[in-house]
Amino acid sequence: MSAQTIENLITEYLAQVKKATDLFEHVFGTKNPHRLWRSKKIPRRGTVGEGVTYELHGIGCSVYLSEICVDFNYGPDERVDGFDSWRLYMYACETPHKYKKYTDRETVERELNAYLKKGKARKIDSSTSNLYFIQP
Repeated sequence: MSAQTIENLITEYLAQVKKATDLFEHVFGTKNPHRLWRSKKIPRRGTVGEGVTYELHGIGCSVYLSEICVDFNYGPDERVDGFDSWRLYMYACETPHKYKKYTDRETVERELNAYLKKGKARKIDSSTSNLYFIQP
């Protein structure tokens, strides 16, 4: 069992987003199928694998993998490696057996803020995104 740290939560969340967007790329030929949806080439809700469904919304997507739901927004230049406190909190609520302490929104915000103060992640200069990205 992984330790309940904000870094582990972020890492696992981003791994699930990658799993979901890799499925999109395999099925639709792109990690971001919003253009296909908006041009009515695919439905807003659908299936991308056995037991895997998706629902596109705004600038993001909810993907219902067989074991959990992961909700994410696309970042600038269609990046898929962004996160914020709300999405981390929602992911923790999907995995309370691993991340019980992060099922409290205030705990997520407090620890994420401390993580950001250490310079481990930051927002990208963009008026269209409130997501944080890991610093290289």
